[in-house]
Amino acid sequence: MSDAALEEVSVLSSIYCGEGEFQLIQQSAQDGLTVQVNSTVGGERRLDVRLLFHLQPSYPSCPPAISVSSTALSRTQCRNIRQTLLDQAAALPPEPMVHQLVEWLQCVEVTEKCRGGEEEAKEREEEWTAVLSLDHIRSRSRYVGLLERWSRTLQLTGCLLLGQSILVVLQGARPNIKEFCRLLKTVKVDVDSSGKKCKERMMKVLIESPLSSSCGHGLQGFVVKNYESFPELAAAFQEINMTELYQQILPSLRD
Repeated sequence: MSDAALEEVSVLSSIYCGEGEFQLIQQSAQDGLTVQVNSTVGGERRLDVRLLFHLQPSYPSCPPAISVSSTALSRTQCRNIRQTLLDQAAALPPEPMVHQLVEWLQCVEVTEKCRGGEEEAKEREEEWTAVLSLDHIRSRSRYVGLLERWSRTLQLTGCLLLGQSILVVLQGARPNIKEFCRLLKTVKVDVDSSGKKCKERMMKVLIESPLSSSCGHGLQGFVVKNYESFPELAAAFQEINMTELYQQILPSLRD
């Protein structure tokens, strides 16, 4: 981890010192730093936006990875803003740039027009459901805390099912689900059998599909459920209106 990255984080915490403005999400020599900045976009309109910057150990030689979420913007707008930030970061010299990117974003106008009913329906059609399989959870409080934080930051709803198989059910924008999966494989979320911090390299995506009428909005927030048998697991999927999904993943769970 570079001294420049550490110094930048210290500076950011001083600049964005208001309540909830800045948070250091993760820090390690192997994975780098992940920070969250709550800011605004849209110039005079000042729409709230949550920015997640992942600074690799080689940063600032390489630009940060960026996630964008907001309750005031559509998912399409968030994706456009994220791409705009990535393009801007790629054009900057290899120097600490997070503060510069946040300041620049505050002056960017959001040009997408307000959506009507048809556009709202189209955005709903863009929502996806995914079921992930995890290898193990040894450090439960740390692991579950990260899953909850990522789902909140990425505007995903989810359910963690703990039993013979460890499953994560997610609903939301497909790019955000993909970012969730990327974080699982790149951030040290758990510990191995020797107690050393480790990544979730064995995570598998069992199913990923567009949200359908047969797979309704059964998830609220991020919940954790325990089960002891397949009937209890089936009941958990029924409770969140995803019986069809359960039937699709059942063969892989029995292998």
